[in-house]
Amino acid sequence: MSLSRAPRRSRSTSGRATLLTAVTLAGALTLTACGDADGGSKSSGSAGGNYVVGSTGIATVAKADRTDAPKLDGETVDGKTLDTTTLKGKVVVLNVWGSWCPPCRAEAPYFAKVAKELEAAGQPVAFVGINTRDNTKQAATSFEETYGITYPSLFDPNGKLMLRFPKGTLNPNAIPSTLILDKDGKIAARTLAAVNEAKLRSMIDPLLAEK
Repeated sequence: MSLSRAPRRSRSTSGRATLLTAVTLAGALTLTACGDADGGSKSSGSAGGNYVVGSTGIATVAKADRTDAPKLDGETVDGKTLDTTTLKGKVVVLNVWGSWCPPCRAEAPYFAKVAKELEAAGQPVAFVGINTRDNTKQAATSFEETYGITYPSLFDPNGKLMLRFPKGTLNPNAIPSTLILDKDGKIAARTLAAVNEAKLRSMIDPLLAEK
């Protein structure tokens, strides 16, 4: 009596299945973020020793535990100059973006809308973009024109400005990233994913209400 053997799976078939799984996973990751700014894993350090990550993925820091944001200065996409340390007294919204980044394109209309509405309402808020990994200003300018972005963006093609954030703080180590600075220039909140209008306002409004 002979025993029948189950057919063996060929190496080539197994290899193709593994490759397909890897490609599918990579595609799924691309939908959530364009990439890490530092090329490594996202920071797990604390800001001033304590922060809380909510169910929406927004990390917030209690006022007493916040650390100073670094000086971010240089040439803007439109050829002017900007220094974020001159914005103290306002809530500062920092958005790291690239014209090549699909999630950045998805969230851009919300940034344009909220920035314009808060400015019209006379709120003490300043929006600042950090444009990264765009080789030319032309691509960045076209992006701003397409989505109606009227606030300035620092031109940072090599990502040097992001490296100014000390390790152990809430830093913008993914693209897109959004950080909110309180009126004293300290890092108060961060998200490492694209935002919609409600999520963006939920990061800004508590800081506007602070005394």
